[in-house]
Amino acid sequence: MSDLTESVIAAYGGLARWNELSEVRAHLLVGGVLWGLKEQDGVINDCRVRVDLHRQFTSHYAFADGVRTAVTPERAAIETEDGQVVAERANPRAAFDGHTAETPWDQLHLAYFGGYAMWNYLTTPFTFAQSDYRTAQLEPWEENGEVWQRLRVTFPQRVATHCPTQVFHFGDDGLLRRHDYQSEVIGWGPAAHYVAGYGEFDGIQVPTWRRVYPLDGSGAVDRSTVLVSIDLDDISFG
Repeated sequence: MSDLTESVIAAYGGLARWNELSEVRAHLLVGGVLWGLKEQDGVINDCRVRVDLHRQFTSHYAFADGVRTAVTPERAAIETEDGQVVAERANPRAAFDGHTAETPWDQLHLAYFGGYAMWNYLTTPFTFAQSDYRTAQLEPWEENGEVWQRLRVTFPQRVATHCPTQVFHFGDDGLLRRHDYQSEVIGWGPAAHYVAGYGEFDGIQVPTWRRVYPLDGSGAVDRSTVLVSIDLDDISFG
């Protein structure tokens, strides 16, 4: 691990505490233009999520009509509350082949995207300590009157995520401020994902406010369009 990787993990609560925990649950309020564009507006606007911390598994529940999702990199499923499969898709990433920004999704597309995204968001930066993640410190970045330290992270192929290489910006306190990536499955261009509203939950720092904006052709943040908004509360680890 780089020195920056070690320091940000410590700022979030440290690996020792993280390894004592197995899951996180939260209530989500979700908005932004993406969901209407993909014809999935309202499905996860007000729901709950459970994420396993040490394997890539996510479940949104109260997903739609009382069902829940079960998502891993290899499978996306929609289940009843007692675990009966309503619909499922193996190799869910392949179902996005050829998509553009205007391509509508079905609920399995939504389950997969929402599942892998929330897993990545809620396990950052602790996953960066794993041996098959590659991290490199970049030149500092100035924004909002602050100087942010930047970390370029290359994800292992086993992990479902937005794209193979992403850039994370951290403040002086070691906490994430901005996260840049291009979500391959959406068919949109690059985006800047801002986080704020940190709180400590069971010894772990978690941002409760997330907003994703597109980047224009010059690389500037277009704040006139909120692609995705996520507000979290009732956060607990176990």
